[in-house]
Amino acid sequence: MITVPVNLGPRSYPIYIGSGILGGLGGLLKEYGYGKKALLVSNPAVYQRYGELVKNSLVRNGFEVITGEIGDGEEYKTLDEAAGLYDLALTGELDRRCPVIALGGGVVGDLAGFIAATYMRGVPFIQVPTTLLAQVDSSVGGKVAVNHPRGKNIIGAFYQPGLVLADVDTLQTLPARQIRSGLSEVIKYGVIWDESFLAWLEDNMAKLLSGDSEAMAQAVWESCRIKARVVEEDETELGLRAILNFGHTIGHAVEALTGYKTFTHGEAVAIGMASAAHLAQLVGMLAPADCRQIVSLILAAGLPVEIPAGLAVERIMENLRHDKKVRAGRLTFVLPEKIGRVCVRRDIPEKVIKEVITAHAKGPTM
Repeated sequence: MITVPVNLGPRSYPIYIGSGILGGLGGLLKEYGYGKKALLVSNPAVYQRYGELVKNSLVRNGFEVITGEIGDGEEYKTLDEAAGLYDLALTGELDRRCPVIALGGGVVGDLAGFIAATYMRGVPFIQVPTTLLAQVDSSVGGKVAVNHPRGKNIIGAFYQPGLVLADVDTLQTLPARQIRSGLSEVIKYGVIWDESFLAWLEDNMAKLLSGDSEAMAQAVWESCRIKARVVEEDETELGLRAILNFGHTIGHAVEALTGYKTFTHGEAVAIGMASAAHLAQLVGMLAPADCRQIVSLILAAGLPVEIPAGLAVERIMENLRHDKKVRAGRLTFVLPEKIGRVCVRRDIPEKVIKEVITAHAKGPTM
């Protein structure tokens, strides 16, 4: 097992990464001295596979476990689902020392974290991500939220976990689509921060797609290492952390306008990254060769790069105008300047944005 520290002063926490470490969760939480009741939040598929292992680990270490299951998908990340979990916490008599544990992917982590941040004004939060996307991205950094019909993650908070436990063995049972979805966020880290990591991804994409455990562990470690450094410098996204939104502006719009049902989060981000690379090339920021490299790697990962043709440009633009990253009415984009370096731009003319959206509805310009 290896540990990636996230150094945030009194809110610091470790990310544990390893193989076969899921059954050690109870012992870790016992060492931390949490209250002896825990709300374990999961979805039916994940709980069926790993729930008893985690629950037994907790019970062996003196915890009483209350289980709350939610549906699988972004459409379940709502205030209505949150209300049901608050009821469980209240009837189970959880106090302020009792942890809320997220066992699952990004939806489970976001919703459970939202509960932890708001129940009794904040109780301990533990992330146990079981998907690649959650292990490399959503479980780290403390963003917790629920969706609103007009936008993703509009209602939320920054609330750091007490620890993250990422068992890469859970990735062996993921459907191929979920692996590809997680690789979207992994590619993001190479584009925004580390050219050598992107080159490693190019060389090892076949291994990652086949689920090679050693390659997966390396990808999780590298991704967590990069995200931890960014979060340490800018915990609440006042500056540098905004670069983690590369691909998310148009990606979130595509997700919302398709009802969170057509694309996974990673697939939507892939579309957003390809669009952002094209936009950067169009405004003269990014060399065509770098744009091709980014789009080619996204395609090599089996991810989409095209905006659904049925989405009208104006519908997408209207969604972008309500994005939480808008500043003084200006749309915000994270655009690559080169592989390994991006910047935040709020001065891109709407006509150029519309041009890129139109082009990507037919496929990207290479």
